[in-house]
Amino acid sequence: MNRVTVGMGTCGLASGAEETKDSVLEWAREQGVKLELVPTGCVGFCQVEPIVDITMESGHRISYGGVSVHKVHSLLDSVLMHNEFNFDGIIGQYRNGAEPLNLPFIQDHPFFRKQVKFITRNCGVINPTSISEYRERGGFKGLERALGMTPEQVVGDMLSSGLRGRGGSGFPTGKKWALAQKESAEKKYIICNADEGDPGAFMDRSLLEGDTFAVLEGMIIAGYAIGADEGVIYCRAEYPLAIGRIQKAIEILKQEKLLEHPLNSRGFGFHLKIKKGAGAFVCGEETALMGSIEGKRGMPRPRPPYPSVSGLFGMPTVINNVETLANVTGIMREGVEYFASMGTENSKGTKVFALTGKVNNTGLVEVPMGITLSEIIYDMGGGIPEGKGFKAVQIGGPSGGCIPAQHLDIEIDYESLKEVGAIMGSGGLVVMDEDTCMVDVARFFLSFITQESCGKCIPCREGTQRMREILDMVVSPYSKMKEEENLTRFNMIMQLKTLAEVIKDTSLCGLSQTAPNPVLSTLRFFRDEYESHIYERKCPARQCKGLLTYEIDTDACVGCTLCARKCPSDAIIGEKKNVHYIIDEKCVRCGTCIDVCRFSAIKVS
Repeated sequence: MNRVTVGMGTCGLASGAEETKDSVLEWAREQGVKLELVPTGCVGFCQVEPIVDITMESGHRISYGGVSVHKVHSLLDSVLMHNEFNFDGIIGQYRNGAEPLNLPFIQDHPFFRKQVKFITRNCGVINPTSISEYRERGGFKGLERALGMTPEQVVGDMLSSGLRGRGGSGFPTGKKWALAQKESAEKKYIICNADEGDPGAFMDRSLLEGDTFAVLEGMIIAGYAIGADEGVIYCRAEYPLAIGRIQKAIEILKQEKLLEHPLNSRGFGFHLKIKKGAGAFVCGEETALMGSIEGKRGMPRPRPPYPSVSGLFGMPTVINNVETLANVTGIMREGVEYFASMGTENSKGTKVFALTGKVNNTGLVEVPMGITLSEIIYDMGGGIPEGKGFKAVQIGGPSGGCIPAQHLDIEIDYESLKEVGAIMGSGGLVVMDEDTCMVDVARFFLSFITQESCGKCIPCREGTQRMREILDMVVSPYSKMKEEENLTRFNMIMQLKTLAEVIKDTSLCGLSQTAPNPVLSTLRFFRDEYESHIYERKCPARQCKGLLTYEIDTDACVGCTLCARKCPSDAIIGEKKNVHYIIDEKCVRCGTCIDVCRFSAIKVS
């Protein structure tokens, strides 16, 4: 029977995959053809969703992108009825043992060529709610192997593998497990941190939607290793599809007696439950996350004691993010040596990045540690749209930093990123082109931080707010710029740097300690843009509206009065059929005059 797979992760559904799926069923009914229709997760190439894969009875599996509802019937007619495969939108065929067709392999597509599919190998390939399909691809072999070892041996494998946490600072996973394992307590916990709050990040969501069982298998292995019999998946409520698939997977595991039943002769059993988060960025910090699970307001706690010693409800707790736990499953399945053979000496394995922003190919890429930014942005991402120049990439979310073009060849690992003032973070990569204002970028991320601050410690609560106020003044026109007694245009940069260093040194949690990174990294590499804003009152990228000047070209203006009538601030004056003028002090830089002028008489500088 022919098998049709439709990518129905969040990105696919947003692009119309539900309608595409319905159209496949409609075609099958009309043609009287029996086929197996399988929903799957995201294969990573979000740019070309909806993606439809067709596996024919011959064993050939071919992937097509951009299959909107209007293309379904033509595609299925061509492939299944006429054996014509070169349909518009072809991505390539999978290597599966069948005699190759005269088609490119999907692995040879530029977006996939340099990827190493270790933890995302099932995403976009299997039905994430089918335990049989998961088992066919080696599912639960890692758990089976772990249960045949002692907990100490499992922890030893994690230490030997060199796996570092994929959710932030990169703390060695084995060390975290070893600390919790040594603790004597009547109860221990494993927490999966799926509270993915970085703007532009969707790695954890895609893993949970596309290979749910792999993450849960990693949690069970972790529980066995440290002696925990209960796990909590803390997932933000904004991920309803992921939560639904987790809930279904948990029910299936209960039916299969892989949860809530003894799994080996030692009597080890494991329980799982889901806790929905309310979307607070600070709850990505592990102590705030535990507070939320306990029913308290999500606020960080002083450390020590660390969660491995005293965590959830005062019990030893290991908190790993989604990607880390998926790596645990892969390591136990494939072996320590295989995992350690990828990456660099101090940063082993692969890393999943969410590639977004001003780049041609957006989506998820899984790459070996040590790959360069240039390879990701240009070889996989296809470069910058419209032939524009690359300016910077924001890595690590609001707590990360901006890396400029001069460091495009930097190898991506934990140590190299620290040298340029950035962090790996959870893995967001937001690409910016030549039209981006770096002062505005810093202001955006700092605004996000101030809104998401829990307010517990003064440096974060007051310091980030003060930094944002300074940046607001930096992008304000002369008429609205407030020059205070202790803050003038000539010491704004000094004030920003001083505040940033104080916040980094004195804040309570890791999120607030890294909050100034966007400002510090842009000051380091784009100081000239700050100076242009502050001293020349110009935005080189022409993005900061407060520093733009709107003027009327006296040669082009015919005095139709339309701009004056539409101006919301009455900043345009002039008699009918005579040249009009803009009063700069009244202008709010809304751009309405440009939109309504039929003679292109409005000039912006």
